[in-house]
Amino acid sequence: MEDRVIFTEEMKKDYTILIPQMAPFHFDLLASTLNSFGYKAKVLKNQGTTIAYEGNKYVHNDTCVPAIYVIGQFIEAIKSGDYDVNKIALIITQTGGGCRASNYIHLLRSALKKAGYGFIPVISLNANNIESNPGFKLSIPLLKKLVQSITIGDLIMQLYNQTKPYEVNENETDELCEKWLRFLENEYASRTLITNRRMYRYLQDFVNDVDKIAITTEIKPKIGIVGEIYVKYSPLGNNNLESFLINEGCEVVTLGIMDFLLYTFESTTYDIKQYGGSKIRGLIFKALAKYMEKPRKKVNRIVRKTRFRETISFQKLKKLSLPFIGHGTHVGEGWLLTAEIVELIESGTINIVTTQPFGCLPNHIVARGMFKAIKQAYPHANLASIDYDTSASAINQENRIKLLVMNAKEKIKEEMETLR
Repeated sequence: MEDRVIFTEEMKKDYTILIPQMAPFHFDLLASTLNSFGYKAKVLKNQGTTIAYEGNKYVHNDTCVPAIYVIGQFIEAIKSGDYDVNKIALIITQTGGGCRASNYIHLLRSALKKAGYGFIPVISLNANNIESNPGFKLSIPLLKKLVQSITIGDLIMQLYNQTKPYEVNENETDELCEKWLRFLENEYASRTLITNRRMYRYLQDFVNDVDKIAITTEIKPKIGIVGEIYVKYSPLGNNNLESFLINEGCEVVTLGIMDFLLYTFESTTYDIKQYGGSKIRGLIFKALAKYMEKPRKKVNRIVRKTRFRETISFQKLKKLSLPFIGHGTHVGEGWLLTAEIVELIESGTINIVTTQPFGCLPNHIVARGMFKAIKQAYPHANLASIDYDTSASAINQENRIKLLVMNAKEKIKEEMETLR
């Protein structure tokens, strides 16, 4: 095992834990949840080209873009002078799978040593007991609140995307969602435990508020976004893709982060069943996945009474992949990415952008590599694969996306003329 700095119980008292930004609707709430259990967590908000510069400075340039951006964001924040470098820790997820994402934590520690910050502890956030730290423990109450946070973040993201492109009053959706996010952050930071009943009451009130926003009856093309989890959700990683599509007159459709978490648990139980391992561990993961799926059923009952779309269950999503790819394919985004493409097409979103870190072999196989089979089953699907890299031209990316948008708008125009 590599020599690493341990995050101790004493550090928990006065160390600030820095969290890289990946999903704007989720991560501030996750930080509030950690803070309610005595941590001092803060989501990084630094942006700009210097992040890629810092990442490339300390990480080999053949490493995929999520690692470069995450490590670059950390190091730029450390160098900014905004934090006492002797009183900070960094946290990063570690999946334990075959993807290079499992090695990001080691790349980060190596980068910190090169930059002269090797004394800063790095916490591994994982559900596989890969690494442990005495000062950071995933208790059952903490896990419960983290699940609630993901549920809330997914709902806010999806209702925002279904409302923002059609709002009559400019920025009303942004202001309302921002107000709710700040309220929920305060609630989750100040209360150690929040019952599901209280959470559902919050969500009911939020849905009712968004449903009151005045919208137009304009028909806009729906553009789905799938891909590697970081460049799929992170504005930093995908050059603000969602904002770009909204400005192009589109509605963005993105499935939730909860599905990815359930997919990682499903992958573990699949491997135990196929290849052996701890049956008790498999049962724990299965029970945890069942628990995490439960809130979505309640959220769908709330949404069902409004103009908003319900989300598909994880088990139904899982079945959609089977005609195309087996469930043993779970390196990187694995079968989940293909399943999301199929779900989007079958639910009416036939225009889809797959976001891919340049050189990410697993993602290319399960995304671009599946296009032929998917197009044979769904000839009307309009698919575009976009590579993201720190050296890639944003203009080239946007031009390819504009072509997909233009084709989508042309299709709507043809359909409207047919109805006349």
